[in-house]
Amino acid sequence: MKKLLSLLLAIVLLSGLWFALSSPARIPQVTFSMLDGRQMTPADLKGRVVLVNFWATSCTGCVAEMPELVDTYKRYHARGFEVVAVAMSYDPPNRVLNFAQKNALPFPVALDINGSLALAFGDVQGTPTTFVIDQKGNIVRRLVGVLDFAALHTLLDKKLFSAETGSPLGRTNL
Repeated sequence: MKKLLSLLLAIVLLSGLWFALSSPARIPQVTFSMLDGRQMTPADLKGRVVLVNFWATSCTGCVAEMPELVDTYKRYHARGFEVVAVAMSYDPPNRVLNFAQKNALPFPVALDINGSLALAFGDVQGTPTTFVIDQKGNIVRRLVGVLDFAALHTLLDKKLFSAETGSPLGRTNL
């Protein structure tokens, strides 16, 4: 009987471990504080494919990829795509605001004043670091370094197509 209970306990523990490791990571329950004073939470983004980009005005790769990120946003936004650009805690807010205005960033820009957003997303240290989140709030990609926009567009086409067609991967647009 003792062996049977031990075996049963081992099966339950292994099942729990397997479930925990096989479950997709979820977007952290955080509050984004935008440059314009608005607050945004993951609930506000539900049903959209979201790209969360940790960046800094002092990061040459971040600055270099911004024009293409703007183009990607414009290309996919009407289909259910959102971008949240999160300025790192060491980036002075006035510099972030100046950059966003000068470059007419069309997507929301958040300030991570105390580093809590970077910490919640797995202690982001390097920039750029980008997360792609599906319509259900699952993190489907974590990318460190300058984005490969061809690969990103392929992923977005797949995720947004599934949402538009009503497949089990996304929502139905009727």
